[in-house]
Amino acid sequence: MKIQTTRFGELEVIDVACFEMIIPILGYEDEQKFMLLEHKQQSNFRWLQSLKTPDLAFVVTMPGCFGIEYIFELPDEPQEYLGIQTAEDILTLNIVVIPHENPRESTINLAAPLVFNLHTRKGGQIILTDPKFKVDHPLIQKEAVC
Repeated sequence: MKIQTTRFGELEVIDVACFEMIIPILGYEDEQKFMLLEHKQQSNFRWLQSLKTPDLAFVVTMPGCFGIEYIFELPDEPQEYLGIQTAEDILTLNIVVIPHENPRESTINLAAPLVFNLHTRKGGQIILTDPKFKVDHPLIQKEAVC
């Protein structure tokens, strides 16, 4: 199957890169099917492209790629819903916002990670209640000025 996208043109849908969001991304409840794409080789970024809406694609990454320590406990309910049995089942990504005016002011949403079960190909956005996780955490850590 092929889809037409705004950013990437025509894409061949690759089943192993596709996920069904059974816990939807907030504000995108009608979007259930996505494909994970590489941004470019050796990049820390990926794209989560909607299979339904050609112009909907989220920039995603892993916080650790940017030196952000990020450990959270996944609540039992989403674990059960996504069918997660072990840590090896999980892929966790976070949505990034990159401003056109100044990419160095990019932020990452640590309060609502995207959690995927690599075996069932199911995923969801999990809302964490820990106040230390912000929706707009700076992606690039500013150097200390002395």
